[in-house]
Amino acid sequence: MSNHIAFTLLICSLTAFLFSLSNATANDKFDFIIIGGGTAGLTIANRLTEHPHITVAVIEAGDKVFNNSNVTDTDKFTVALGTSIDWQYESTNQTYAAGQTVSCHAGKALGGTSTINGMTWVRGEKAQIDSWETIGNEGWSWDELLPYYKKSENFIVPSPAQVAAGASYNAVDHGEGGPLRTGYHPELLNGSLHGSVETAWKSLSIPSTIDANGGDVRGFTVEQQTLDPDANVREDAARAFYYPFQERTNLHIYLKTTVAKVIWTDNDGDAIADGVKVISSNGTVSTINAKREVILSAGSLRSPAILELSGIGNPNILDKFGIPSKIVLPGVGENLMDQPNNAIVYNSSTIFNGTTGYVTYATAADFHMEPPSDEDLPIWAEQVAAANNHAVNASSLEYIFKVQSQLLKSVTNAEVFLSTGKGIGLPPSGLLATAFWLLMPFSRGSVHINSLDPLAYPTINPNYFLVDYDLKTQAAITKWVREFWMTTPMSSLASEISPGYETLPANATDAQYIEWAKTSCKAANSTDLLSVSSNAHPLGTAAMMPRKLGGVVDNRLKVYGTANLRVVDASVIPFQISGHLTATIYAIAEKAADLIKADIK
Repeated sequence: MSNHIAFTLLICSLTAFLFSLSNATANDKFDFIIIGGGTAGLTIANRLTEHPHITVAVIEAGDKVFNNSNVTDTDKFTVALGTSIDWQYESTNQTYAAGQTVSCHAGKALGGTSTINGMTWVRGEKAQIDSWETIGNEGWSWDELLPYYKKSENFIVPSPAQVAAGASYNAVDHGEGGPLRTGYHPELLNGSLHGSVETAWKSLSIPSTIDANGGDVRGFTVEQQTLDPDANVREDAARAFYYPFQERTNLHIYLKTTVAKVIWTDNDGDAIADGVKVISSNGTVSTINAKREVILSAGSLRSPAILELSGIGNPNILDKFGIPSKIVLPGVGENLMDQPNNAIVYNSSTIFNGTTGYVTYATAADFHMEPPSDEDLPIWAEQVAAANNHAVNASSLEYIFKVQSQLLKSVTNAEVFLSTGKGIGLPPSGLLATAFWLLMPFSRGSVHINSLDPLAYPTINPNYFLVDYDLKTQAAITKWVREFWMTTPMSSLASEISPGYETLPANATDAQYIEWAKTSCKAANSTDLLSVSSNAHPLGTAAMMPRKLGGVVDNRLKVYGTANLRVVDASVIPFQISGHLTATIYAIAEKAADLIKADIK
């Protein structure tokens, strides 16, 4: 057992009684209230309570999962999906994806979605982060965010055995002093598969990447993960940012407690958040007060609902439920962007006992897709605006689409993830699954309340494939993935079992690929782990953008029209990224903590 884990277990046992996690009582008061004990929430709580005079309350709807094997086991991340620590959200019928409903996973536990995700540690592309500043967010560029990416991280250098199995890194791209351990899976697959996959991609002009975390992700690599390689356990946000620090008397955690709404001080000018109304697991309703700020970190699928229940949003939505408009912000809950996901499954006579995590990022040119034309952008903007009742107007969307279109001329727009069955939580077998998704969809959906009940789930509509360019892109990626499997040496290693050539012929037309991509997604609540429809990367629903573009928060992450309410989670990210959200959420939270500290007088 590593010293890190041993220390954590010791702290847990010594302080379990003294610092028990309690229910809210009337008139509890703290400097800061953080709604959501997930990736961002616990990072901010940790950084603020480094100062002993600052008191912080974190309110989390879930419970502790420190010893939950579905969380800690690095080979079982899919097993937790659909359990009590998954919110188990479900989308509306997806009009442009054959009318299917899809499962939308999010973590309901101390540690949030970091307790149930795939643990992938890839930041995204430099140009994508720079685009945040391009649209008006001063101070948000790759160069300014990179130190915060590194601040959270304690990168563990791969062992010789891991290097032999394909692990590689650039030390300059990583942090080594942060609370969060990252590195390579200790059970990386040995043998020839890595070399075969690398050779196949090179035959398609895809280079190998030494390290995908340096701001240029294009190429083939073995993924880095949020895990402790020595102990072989997942490093979720609670394990890194809470449990080793839980003895802090200025840090208080409310578990199994739901925030009903933000409450306000009566005043003129910018609205002042006075605290929050909460519901404990036994149904008790009480108030927790904030002396300084309320920080909303409930995630892209929950934060917009809390804003709306608190009177912030589109009056057309709020009026339906008799909620007085405290602040008119039509962008709340809009701009939902997620990545639709398909999979092709192969079978080999070889039994794969190890994990792979082989990931490949490609540009549109790599998978033979034409970039968007300028003439298409206003048409798509009008389509998206109309689908969302013009809550964000077409001219704003057209501007955003122009920025995105420029990005797509150089940045990657496809991710292909190749894994053994063991790598996705199945017993060792000959299965090899390739999941793949477009990275930067133009389609936009929404998340909105459908009830005054704070315990009711919001209505989630990702609008997959609303813009037909997204569907054509996903179909082109599908065709390209098959091209990869038909190369030497992959064609001799395994045979396709899903969808199979009877369902999707080897010489399928573009129309057949489009139809398959649209209809093959997993239905909500399906137990099939090899084909998923949501990539579980929702963002943008409280976007950090100028208010005139439909933005919800400014460049200091404060909600427009408020004096002391911030949103800090994936909902503030204005564009999809070519990577996975976890690393970027940690970086945003680290920067947010510094912004908050700078405002303390």
